[in-house]
Amino acid sequence: MHILLVEPSRVGLTVIGQMLRQRGDVVYPFQDGAEALVFLRENDAIDVIITSFETKTICGLELCWEARVLAEQRHPLYVIVMSSSHEHSKLVEALDSGADDFIQKPPINAVLSARLRAAARLMRSQREVRRLAMTDPLTGAYNRRFFFDRFRTAVEDDSIHDLSLITFDIDNFKRVNDCYGHDVGDIVICQVAGLFANEDGVFGRIGGEEFAWLLPHHTELQAVERAEAIRHATERMEISTERAKIRVTCSYGVACRKPGETVLDVTKQSDMALYAAKGAGRNCVGVASALRVFRRSA
Repeated sequence: MHILLVEPSRVGLTVIGQMLRQRGDVVYPFQDGAEALVFLRENDAIDVIITSFETKTICGLELCWEARVLAEQRHPLYVIVMSSSHEHSKLVEALDSGADDFIQKPPINAVLSARLRAAARLMRSQREVRRLAMTDPLTGAYNRRFFFDRFRTAVEDDSIHDLSLITFDIDNFKRVNDCYGHDVGDIVICQVAGLFANEDGVFGRIGGEEFAWLLPHHTELQAVERAEAIRHATERMEISTERAKIRVTCSYGVACRKPGETVLDVTKQSDMALYAAKGAGRNCVGVASALRVFRRSA
């Protein structure tokens, strides 16, 4: 596991660090709580935080609170607070501040290892629950709820100046289901979603055959270019099933958020552009700014 270790004593930092490395853990040691917090905010690979109750600059309890906030935004974090005090009030205070566990300093190697094994089991369960809550079970893409959560977060991020949304769906998908059955329709949906496996941005399945692709730091023109590339890849794709070899196309709507616009505003504009693409004959890209359509190649 990747462990952030915060201990003001240099000797304690060395001893506990050696215990953890002997287990095979990757250790990031800090004596200063504020420096550890900066590192934590900038690195999302951390699995466990082990912090002393008393640390330099900021206390371990403040680190607990910050870790809980980050865990909500990113992934589960397990927090263990250490103290040389035997007072029960310290234990209560640590747990009330968001810690998952509390151990005495100096920790006994066997006890520390047992606590970390328990932490690993709990985090595996939490990550699986989180995965199920945020992903579409058929395609593995983000589900509708989590996609729009990410969208709202991006809208609230002042560091993102260009934020584009592409909504699209599979053309004449009902015909696929009617001709080949819903099991083949599911294969088609998965194959289309698979085109985004190595793409950047935020990709989600927001309806039956409907998808959305959020591209931070992309202007409208850049988003149109990305949509065109995926459109070409889709129309070239041959989907092989036991019943037939199928080719499908998709229609796309692109909208770039303007200052002050909400998630709903941008989504409506992208949907209107998608409807324009459908009306222009499908397998093309509609653009919200002027409801223009990039027509498909012959």
